[in-house]
Amino acid sequence: MIAWISIVHLHLIFIHIPNISKISHMYLDAEKKKEFFASHGKSATDTGSPEGQIAMFSFRISHLTEHLKKNRKDFNTQRALINLVGKRRKLLNYLADKDITRYRAIVKELGLRR
Repeated sequence: MIAWISIVHLHLIFIHIPNISKISHMYLDAEKKKEFFASHGKSATDTGSPEGQIAMFSFRISHLTEHLKKNRKDFNTQRALINLVGKRRKLLNYLADKDITRYRAIVKELGLRR
């Protein structure tokens, strides 16, 4: 049996939900992204540089790793972490093929091992 909810009832339901946009619990906001690209990339607006993306992926990987230490059965996060590690590895391989000095600099700067 399908229960029909009128538009008035839906409106009343959504009024009682707090405004999610006011809650600032994101670990990676726009200011932090600009900071990553300014310190590791060419400039704060150069979001396409491999160094900046590798630095942001590394930050996200460390955040997800800490989350998985507390929540070891969170398999969706585990899958996302594996995908991020693969993306970072592909960017590192690209950078190593394109310019080995930039590759060595970002690996040393971020403390990555290989």
